[in-house]
Order: sequence, then C-alpha cells, then structure tokens
Amino acid sequence: MMGLALPQERLIDSMDDIGQALAQITMAPYISKAMALIGKSRKAGSNMFRHQLDTMAILIDYKLTDPVLLKAAVIHDLFEECRGMPGVTRDEIVNVDADGPAVYDLVMEVTLKERDGKREPKSEFLRRIMETGTTRAKMLKLADRISNLISLGFVHDDQFVRDVLAETRQFILPYAERINPNMYREMQDLVADRENKLILRNCSRAALDAAEKTA
Repeated sequence: MMGLALPQERLIDSMDDIGQALAQITMAPYISKAMALIGKSRKAGSNMFRHQLDTMAILIDYKLTDPVLLKAAVIHDLFEECRGMPGVTRDEIVNVDADGPAVYDLVMEVTLKERDGKREPKSEFLRRIMETGTTRAKMLKLADRISNLISLGFVHDDQFVRDVLAETRQFILPYAERINPNMYREMQDLVADRENKLILRNCSRAALDAAEKTA
C-alpha cells in the first residue's frame, strides 16, 4: 500500500540524497525556539525538548525531508506547553524564515485547541488530525506517536500506559496504514510490545504478591 505524498515530495533513495536534502534546511532557529521546552518534564523521564528532536529524527529515518514538516516537528509542542512564554508567539515563528508561516500553521494544526478556556477532548483532537488534517499534520502525528510509544517502555504507571495504548488503537492505528505503511508497521509492533510488557509486569507483581503471602 502506498502512503500519502507530501507537497513537492521527491523520491529519496540514498543517504547521499537525504544528506543533500537536509543540507538545504536551516534548523538552528527552530531548535533554539524549542529549547523553551527543556524545563518541561515527561512521564517517561527526560524532557519535552528531547521529544521534539526525537520526532524530527523519526521523520528523517523514514526519509521524510520536507522542510516545513521537519521544522514544525522541532517545535510541535511549543504552543501547548509554553504558551505565553517570551518568544512563543505567532509573529516570532512566522518571521523565523520563509517557511515560518507554513510552519506556524502546521504547529497550530497539531496543537490542542482551546474553547472558552477548555482544551478540546483528546479524542476529538486525534480524529480531527487523522480524518481531516493535512498530509503534513498526519505524518507529524504518526512520528510523534512513535516517539511516545518508544518512551512508554520506561513508564511504570500502568493506567497511563493502558490509556495511551487504547488511544493509539482507537484513534491512530485505523488511519496510519493509509498515511504511511512503514510507520504503521512500527507503531503496530510498538503497541504489541508495550501491551506484552504490561502483561508480564502484572504477572510478575501477582507472582511476587503470592510468594509474599505464602512466605
């Protein structure tokens, strides 16, 4: 199955092609903006800044070198996590470079909307992107979720793990194969692995509890 095509996407067959494409992209100003996320911690440890770079790296790993997509990936959580902080404004992003307006629009497309001071439900947010979002938004959300699923292996809050896995199965996997078959397969494998680890962890706890009761 063929996946969705990005605007002006061209076939990249080799590492040289990837290198040449990346050499044309100036990422430093966006990475600098993303550093506002260093102080934002994640459930799995580390911080949101690293997650932005992980998401970009996943896109590159899948040979996606669209400049707007990669620049947005580096700041995709900026307005959700750092709204109101110095430098986190529409004008700041729009004026970074020629891609700024498109980058800003993409970041806002993958940012939870607020209505009357309340954020849209996560289910509506994911459906909005998966069903009616732009190709770039869909690709970015898949890479974002792959990064989240990788990190999920280091989370010990069982209910949080269950919620993320259920959310992925219900709202992302049904659409993912059409968007990018390879990313879909990785996501499927990660979900299955995390579900298996959750079962094993609970079995180990049950066995330990039983051993303590009989000791």
